[in-house]
Amino acid sequence: MRVRVTAKVRAVTPNPQPLLSFLKAYRDWAQYIIDQIWKLDHIPSIKELHHRFYKILRKQGLRAHHCHKIERRAREVVKAVKRNKGSKPVLRKLTARLDQWDYRLDLNSKTMRIAVLNNEWVELKLQWYSYLDKYFNGEWKLKEILVSYKNGEVWVCFTFEKGVVLKKPRTVMGVDINFSSIAYTVVGIDGKLITMATIPFNGLKRALTHKVIAEKIQRKHSRKWRYVKRVRNAIRRHGGRARNILVDSCHYISRRMVEVAKEYNALIVLEDLNKLKNRVNGSKDSTRSSHYGRIGEYSHIYTIKHY
Repeated sequence: MRVRVTAKVRAVTPNPQPLLSFLKAYRDWAQYIIDQIWKLDHIPSIKELHHRFYKILRKQGLRAHHCHKIERRAREVVKAVKRNKGSKPVLRKLTARLDQWDYRLDLNSKTMRIAVLNNEWVELKLQWYSYLDKYFNGEWKLKEILVSYKNGEVWVCFTFEKGVVLKKPRTVMGVDINFSSIAYTVVGIDGKLITMATIPFNGLKRALTHKVIAEKIQRKHSRKWRYVKRVRNAIRRHGGRARNILVDSCHYISRRMVEVAKEYNALIVLEDLNKLKNRVNGSKDSTRSSHYGRIGEYSHIYTIKHY
């Protein structure tokens, strides 16, 4: 079995214009292919997309692997949206996936060169973190990267992969996700109780406070909030704080759960919260319950990702 982890770092470049032009071309041509696929009554295969769009993309100065990534990205987006019965997607973020053939990483100088339009290369200086060194010790293999541009900053997301041997679990760890804590119970294969405890989870309450404040500001200014910069910034600020608290709390909880699972060699079992909203029967706590459902789903995702 192969597992993947990701790591995100900030980057700077002395001349960002070629990179921005590449990211805009990547997004715009992915949107073009999405528009063409959307008109069809089926989801075309990668081979069909490659036959139809490869030459067009190559004429725009894109490399062969760029074309492949753009085609795959457009197909993935359309397939996901149609599966969920949504409306035609519109890409806004400036992001690009790059294969290992389209970038060069220099660990000594902590720099990266990225292939952009017309076979040009852009050099990025990475803001290095010490924890990244463990992924370059030979066990992990660096795969594709994701380059993005947001709010005047360049970000690079690394993807590492390695093979692992699955262990046969000796115990089962059941997890119950509550509003202010995570309860877990570890039982043996024979059903005998081994241990049970709770992990405090205060992040949801703090995140929910910021979300309520942002909603109050929005209601106070009614329809005018979209046109007042200071109001938009206040709403964005509280929304960002809520999101950061939520992500940090989920990371902490997931790490603690994995530590317990490793200690007892346990198989983690989580409850299914996908249909929690349908089970809320109009009680006064329905708002809290719906937010609790979201945090439960996030905890589920982060736990599995780190495990």
